[in-house]
Amino acid sequence: MTTLSVADRLSAWRYAFATTNPPEQGVVDSVTRWLVVTRAGVLPMTFVSGLIAVLLAAVAVVPVDWLNIALAVVGIVVAHLANNLMNDLTDTDIGNDTADYPRALYAPHPILAGLVTRRQLLVGILLCQVIDLAIMITLIVRQDWWVAAFALGGLFLSWAYTAPPLRLKKVGLGEADVLVTWGPLMVGGVYYAGTGTLPWAVVVTAFVYALLPTTVLMGKHIDKLPYDAAGGTRTLPVLLGEPLAKAATVGMMLLYYVGVVVLVAVGELPWPALLTLGGLPTLVWVWRRFREPKPVDPPPNNPVWPLWWAPLAFIHTRRAGALLIVGLAAWAVYQAF
Repeated sequence: MTTLSVADRLSAWRYAFATTNPPEQGVVDSVTRWLVVTRAGVLPMTFVSGLIAVLLAAVAVVPVDWLNIALAVVGIVVAHLANNLMNDLTDTDIGNDTADYPRALYAPHPILAGLVTRRQLLVGILLCQVIDLAIMITLIVRQDWWVAAFALGGLFLSWAYTAPPLRLKKVGLGEADVLVTWGPLMVGGVYYAGTGTLPWAVVVTAFVYALLPTTVLMGKHIDKLPYDAAGGTRTLPVLLGEPLAKAATVGMMLLYYVGVVVLVAVGELPWPALLTLGGLPTLVWVWRRFREPKPVDPPPNNPVWPLWWAPLAFIHTRRAGALLIVGLAAWAVYQAF
């Protein structure tokens, strides 16, 4: 057996984190395996939700418990990991995930590809839930019982997204689920854990940012539209049809910028938040792609094919979200010094 160097392992980890796929040489170690199994590459959207709450709290006029807020950020990231594992387990159990469904095509499916057993997936879910339970109890003791409302609300929506009997994704409510989860539950929950307050401006800011992760899900559901329509899964793109769904996705991207500008104009976000407008050139590029038909053959440098619209939305979300964080961080540093 060939011993991998540290550089080789780090390279494999970077690739798995960036693409949710193993590198060309396959799964080289357990870290690579679980980066793929948990789809860790989408975690930056959750981390940005947490950072928005951290930076808003940093410039707030109320006392901040930094241990609480750090624990809450860890909690939402672990919850996202659990959500990904739960979705794969549930969709496999109910027969939605099959070898010819996009979930098993754009990346190795944890169970169908033999990366882990069903039992190992269950253990992973349980471990994540135990960690989050410990964090929730700690925050309740250190803050108050309202913390449980955010944590349990997130757990409920995570379960209801794919699991019977609600299966929100199947009835066109999965997108609303993501909007609420990545918005007021994550941003609002982290902010509340650290400050014990939840101003309306934080809630509005949370909804504005959550439009970006929702566009990624919209793109993914547009990619899956032919499969979902045939299988009776009525996601929002299935209900709207592809042309209207694509227009709605781009509209959400535009609405994000409008929301940030309005919040800055009314004084609820600092003016450096406008740095996120640097994402507009990326939006224009994405918009042009959304007006064109999907390529027939896999384009180069697209490791998640047959996904096409979702990666485009993710590129924009990553750019706009990162610039928003830079702007808020710059203001926090300025205020501190």
